[in-house]
Amino acid sequence: MRVSTVILPIHRWSEGGREIWQRAEELGFHAAYTYDHLSWRSFRDGPWFGAVPTLTAAAAATSRLRLGTLVTSPNFRHPVTLAKELITLDDVSGGRITLGIGAGGSGFDATTLLRGGEEPWSPRERADRFGEFVELLDRLLTDDAVTYEGTHYSAYEARNIPGCVQRPRLPFAVAATGPRGLRLAARYGQAWVTTGDPKISETGTPADSLAAIGGQIERLGKACAEAGRGAGDLDKIFLTGFTPDGTAPLSSVDAFVDFAGHHAELGIEEIVLHWPIPDSIFAADLGVFEKIATEGAAQIAGYAGPDRRHGSSPEKGRARAARIAR
Repeated sequence: MRVSTVILPIHRWSEGGREIWQRAEELGFHAAYTYDHLSWRSFRDGPWFGAVPTLTAAAAATSRLRLGTLVTSPNFRHPVTLAKELITLDDVSGGRITLGIGAGGSGFDATTLLRGGEEPWSPRERADRFGEFVELLDRLLTDDAVTYEGTHYSAYEARNIPGCVQRPRLPFAVAATGPRGLRLAARYGQAWVTTGDPKISETGTPADSLAAIGGQIERLGKACAEAGRGAGDLDKIFLTGFTPDGTAPLSSVDAFVDFAGHHAELGIEEIVLHWPIPDSIFAADLGVFEKIATEGAAQIAGYAGPDRRHGSSPEKGRARAARIAR
C-alpha cells in the first residue's frame, strides 16, 4: 500500500507553496496531487490557483515525487486543449504525471461559464460528456493526429507531437462509482479513485463506509471482467476526508495505521491524505501528519492487498470488512 497527499492550490508559490511540495517529496509520499477546480466550496472566497501551472511549478521543484490531479473534469475543460497541456506537463516532469479524471459535479465549476438563463448540465448529460471526454482524451494522448466528431466534443487533425513521455500515454485514474463511470474506468483506466459513498458521509458510520467501498470494489471487478480485464489491472486509490471518519485517522499514527489497514483489507492500494489546512475541514496537526507520512507509511508499505494474494476475492474483502465492523 502506498501513501500519498493532496495539496490544495491555495498557497502563493513565493509564500510557502514551493516548500510544501518539496516537503511532500522529503517526507517520502508516493505522490502529491491537487484539485483541478475553478474554486471549491468553503475556499471560494480565498486564494485558489490553477492546477496545471501549479503542477508545472511542482514538477520543476521536485525530482522523484509523482504528481497529478484529483480530479480533472469536463466542467470547464476541453479534451484538445487539456491534452496539449498534459503532454507538456508530462515532459516537464520527466514522466511523473497521473491524470485523475471524473465526471464533475454541480458546484462552482458547473455554473461559472454559463450564460444567463442557462441550466447546469443534468447528471445524465455530465455522464454523456464524461464518456466522450475520456475517449477523445485517450486518443489525443496516444496518437500523433486525431480527427473526432462526437455529440459534445470534436477535433479536426489535432496534433500532439511528440506525445507523452510515459508510453503509450500518461496513466488515467478514473473517479467513478456508478455503472457508466465504472465501465469507463475498466476500459481506459490504469487506476480507479473513490472518496467513499457521499450518501453516508454525514449520517453513516465508519463500518457503513467500509461496506460501501467494499461494494464499489466488487462492482469495479465486475466491470473489469466485462471489459476483459482483471480487477488487479487497476490500482485502487482512496481519497480520504469525505467519509464518516472525517479527520480522525490523522489524530495519531496508530489511528492512521488502523484506518489504512482496514481499507487495505478491502483492496485499496493507495491512500491519499489532505495536507493539513488550519481552520478548514482539513485541519490537522502538521507534526502528527508528518509522522504519519514517515512512521505510519512505513508500517503499511509492505501490504500487498487482497487482489495480490493467493485465494483472495472481493467477497473475502467484504467479509473482512464485516469482521472489522464487529
